[in-house]
Amino acid sequence: MLPIISKTKYRVIYADTDQMGVVYYGNYSRLLEIGRTEMIREMGMPYKELEQSGVVMPVYSVESRYRSVLKYDELITIETTVKDLPVARIEFYHRILNEEGTLAHEAKVVLVFFDTKTNRPVRVPEKLLDVLKNQ
Repeated sequence: MLPIISKTKYRVIYADTDQMGVVYYGNYSRLLEIGRTEMIREMGMPYKELEQSGVVMPVYSVESRYRSVLKYDELITIETTVKDLPVARIEFYHRILNEEGTLAHEAKVVLVFFDTKTNRPVRVPEKLLDVLKNQ
């Protein structure tokens, strides 16, 4: 049942931060990917399985808003939400909360479904659609 919401905990490591000890802006995309990957795994269809079926999901667009900083060693929460069933693309809404639960970042990431044999966009794989419908 939509929306589907997943929460992933992650501890900020030194490699995530810049010279000031805060998460470097370029690393937020990686945190968002962690959230998406864990969400799909929790639903029962890991990315790896999707890729083995011949479908990949490249990023089409990213909209990000930085609200406050995340710091080294914070245990953050990456909330990932799917609000609508996909057709040719899937939209993920992300919120990253700091250790105190304050919103630090929000983003919308759109991915498309791409057939690895034809190198062409395709509709959402039926198996993934079934997984989403049964949440």
